[in-house]
Amino acid sequence: MTHQENAPRMTQARRITSPVHVGGPAGPWREVRQALEERGNAVVFTTWGEWLTAVVTEPRLRLMLGRDWERYRRTTDPLVRYRFAAARLALKYTAAAALDTEAAELDLAYKIGGRPHLRGLRQIDVSLTHTGELIAVGISRTGRIGVDTEPLSRILSFDVMCARACTPGEQAALKGIDGSHQTAAMLRLWTLKEAYTKALGQGLRLQFTEFGFPTDVEGEIPTGHDRGLLAPDGTPAADGAWAFGTYQALDRYLISVACHNASPGPAPGTADRDMCDEKAMSLVSQLLSEEPRPP
Repeated sequence: MTHQENAPRMTQARRITSPVHVGGPAGPWREVRQALEERGNAVVFTTWGEWLTAVVTEPRLRLMLGRDWERYRRTTDPLVRYRFAAARLALKYTAAAALDTEAAELDLAYKIGGRPHLRGLRQIDVSLTHTGELIAVGISRTGRIGVDTEPLSRILSFDVMCARACTPGEQAALKGIDGSHQTAAMLRLWTLKEAYTKALGQGLRLQFTEFGFPTDVEGEIPTGHDRGLLAPDGTPAADGAWAFGTYQALDRYLISVACHNASPGPAPGTADRDMCDEKAMSLVSQLLSEEPRPP
């Protein structure tokens, strides 16, 4: 492989950070702050059980949950209720660590479609996902960020998923992979596409068959950073504004991250500005379809 072929991967490796395991409100948060300072983004993962003590003993829980308090109170299933609260606390504590403020001072709200955001802080973008016991939070000050997670044990219907979620180029690559490697490669593609569409937000419905990612020839789930977006025919579809990463967490989950870099980015607390400029969204406009993608 030539130096030029290596360049996109190395560039992205400097722009996106590996997820940090946080065991509760106590952190560790130093790595999160360092990641924001060095690369402008950070991702943490945890389990709702690690936050259970904080949920049941926090005297300011109503204040911490804010507008989510009523939903928390209405949820009758204890498991669902505690997981819901744990996810919101994890997001707020992550943002507070990055911004060097108190978690209770942050106001978490939701856009149309359910995408979370921090009121009054448009220069900070956040993403939240959870499955099973795992919770993952992404935060960025340089552009949009999206995270998605799935258990590595998830069983996928290959033929159905391939037809509904893969470009022709990806379908051809996947069909050349055998056995469990094929399922692993499909899971990686699925989470990357979920992370990317979550990062786009604003209710945009993007067909998964209209954009793709490189597929490892052996079908392994790579640990680290992936190259950029591909068009349906497998050719590059963007100019490097987006960075992507795929990681394993707790040896049983997969976390994928999509992070946009609109510019070098302001430091937290600086003047407000749009997170995703017109150039960055031009590709989205070309790929959007009026037909909703399959669930």
